[in-house]
Amino acid sequence: MRLVILDDYDSASEWAAKYVRNRIKEFNPGPDKPFVLGLPTGSTPIGMYKKLIQFHKEGQLSFEHVITFNMDEYVGLAVEHPESYHSYMWDNFFKHINIKPEHAHILDGNATDLVAECDRFEEEIKKVGGVELFIGGIGPDGHIAFNEPGSSLSSRTRIKSLAVDTILANAKFFGNDISKVPKAALTVGVGTVMDAREVMIVITGAHKSFALYKAVEEGVSHMWTVSAFQYHKKCTIVCDEDATLELRVKTVKYFKGLMEVHNQLVKDLDVKETQ
Repeated sequence: MRLVILDDYDSASEWAAKYVRNRIKEFNPGPDKPFVLGLPTGSTPIGMYKKLIQFHKEGQLSFEHVITFNMDEYVGLAVEHPESYHSYMWDNFFKHINIKPEHAHILDGNATDLVAECDRFEEEIKKVGGVELFIGGIGPDGHIAFNEPGSSLSSRTRIKSLAVDTILANAKFFGNDISKVPKAALTVGVGTVMDAREVMIVITGAHKSFALYKAVEEGVSHMWTVSAFQYHKKCTIVCDEDATLELRVKTVKYFKGLMEVHNQLVKDLDVKETQ
């Protein structure tokens, strides 16, 4: 596991965006070789999305041959609802870049058969050869996507009831009215994300520092689903200083000592995309 520690949220967002940019450019995707990217929602990735949009507008990055799969979607929330993850992705990212609409895959929380929808999503991922890079965020309780504490670490895309803490945390997006927050969601499983050839998890803020501690310094536990990525062959956690408050001083010092190596991964590349 690689732990990249940046000064603040903006620095962490920029590092993550540069890493995504470089991975796509080095992959050199084309019509017969798309780059498959897993994407999160929530407040944490907003800064990363803004930087990726900037790179695209500057001509550094094209999404023409990028295929995306989002982590989750609420059950029963209309697609056009401002808090649906369809709306989130199009408003905050997709409409600002040159991704083809048919390449952006988001679970349908209003499908007639929700189980079949989850199975279809898994098949679509297989059909394109799997996810090259899956980006995730976590909740303060260490859940990734909507894999709440207690979720199976081998879980696949499925319907998931939301924990009370998650509903309370999401109430701020629904006018602080808990009754308006969906009680269930469709979500990729921990196993689905683990299948990706690479995973990058962005963790920022002091309120997530205990979850980062559980993810990095303690053992794997289904009560902290993010900890499963200790077993992933290529996982990078990008965090800010505030998120390290619960880590041991020697842990922070060790990973900060590797920043010169880590920053080589996000060096600006010379070749620009042709638009």
